[in-house]
Amino acid sequence: MHVQAITVCPDRVDVVVGVSESELLRTTQSHDLNERALGLLPGLRLHDCDNTSGLSFAEELTDTEVPHLFEHVVMELMAKAGSPRSLKGETQWDFRRDGRGIFRVSVEYDDDLVCLGAIKAADRVMDYLLEGGVCPDLGAEALKLNVLREHARAS
Repeated sequence: MHVQAITVCPDRVDVVVGVSESELLRTTQSHDLNERALGLLPGLRLHDCDNTSGLSFAEELTDTEVPHLFEHVVMELMAKAGSPRSLKGETQWDFRRDGRGIFRVSVEYDDDLVCLGAIKAADRVMDYLLEGGVCPDLGAEALKLNVLREHARAS
């Protein structure tokens, strides 16, 4: 999974995310991705999810698109940095229009810099969840995002 483009809008940030043929497209393609994501970010259990099945995000996480997980990781990192949990996100795709593996993720924000920083941090978290390696320090990431928020307020 890789971020291809970011657009800052007045009320949200839109992110184009690509998943190549050789990468995981759905969480079911990894036997423990959902458990590792919930272990790393337990706040994901608090997320609502607007879906046709009426499932919470934690329930949907057992079988959803990897960019949908990315959306919720961004939102959880923003929440850890003081953004309201009432902010919404959305993941859409139209493979006929955009090509296979291209997703459009939108995230509302209360501070655009915090949202952009959370997208960057979420990209590292997703790399860890999907490929392993060194686990990002989420406390340090939240601190960096808080610094961005305070810097914007002081300006």
